[in-house]
Amino acid sequence: MDIAALAVIKNQVQLKQDVGMAVMKKAMGAAEQKGSLVNQMLDKMAEGRTESRNNLPHIGNKLDLYV
Repeated sequence: MDIAALAVIKNQVQLKQDVGMAVMKKAMGAAEQKGSLVNQMLDKMAEGRTESRNNLPHIGNKLDLYV
């Protein structure tokens, strides 16, 4: 192979690597964003449970058993 062909191949390989890294960074950013949204939803759900328990203090204090 001549030098020009090797240079072209090297540049193509480098371009593939750069594109792969860019796509991976985008995917990681999207996953991180979705993960943070899930965490926010879980926090709000936990807050809602705490508020509902405060509004209904008689719930869960007694256990009635019938046979």
